[in-house]
Amino acid sequence: MIKAERQQQIIAHINKDQKVLLGDLSVLLNVSEDTVRRDIKELSDQGLLKAVRGGAILNSPVPLHFRDREHYDVSHKKIIAEKALSFIKDGQVILFDAGTSALAVASQIPRERRITVITNSFPIATVLEDHPNAEVLFIGGRLNKTTFSTSGHEVIQTLSTIRPDICFLGICSIDINLGVTGKDYEDAQVKRKMVENARQVIALSTLEKIGTAEHYHICSIDAIDTIITDAEPGHEDLADFTKIGITII
Repeated sequence: MIKAERQQQIIAHINKDQKVLLGDLSVLLNVSEDTVRRDIKELSDQGLLKAVRGGAILNSPVPLHFRDREHYDVSHKKIIAEKALSFIKDGQVILFDAGTSALAVASQIPRERRITVITNSFPIATVLEDHPNAEVLFIGGRLNKTTFSTSGHEVIQTLSTIRPDICFLGICSIDINLGVTGKDYEDAQVKRKMVENARQVIALSTLEKIGTAEHYHICSIDAIDTIITDAEPGHEDLADFTKIGITII
């Protein structure tokens, strides 16, 4: 079997099972684990999968640019947003990141809810501008035109002075071993600081993002208190998170 055929089979296998192991592929393709490891590295360099210790997992299927993500998987984000509303209480200080799932939550906050919202997201600040009881603190900085949010030293410094009750964290990729990762370097830095100071971190993740990974690390899995997803809590892909004490909604 030539290299191109092997790599096609590796991609087909990971698309089916979301992950591949070196040993299993070695047997399946009848080649050494070193050969498989080299194939996986090439595919990882091309952005077709994410190489990890002992094999590979899927990259997130979510588009990078905000405009593309805004209209992606809207129905599942609505399910997540409806579940998230039960966490929002009067008097809270709530931090929203720049994810489109976070935007879905912000857009559904009841108008009678009296809260303080802190965000670096232009769309979230805009959707709350007419909310009668939500005080909005917008974190200024350099415009990240990919995420429609602010980033840079000023944002990191401001976040260091804030300890919100809840951080709603929009997820690009989340994996039980690799934690939360993202596609945009500057956005990942901001999210990392958000997670550090929040009393409660709630990850907003559609099921397709579970078990995937990207290049930029945000936080380890033990930094997450709750995962709100479009799937039922007993779904098999969520079992490992439940075992380590993360609440699944």
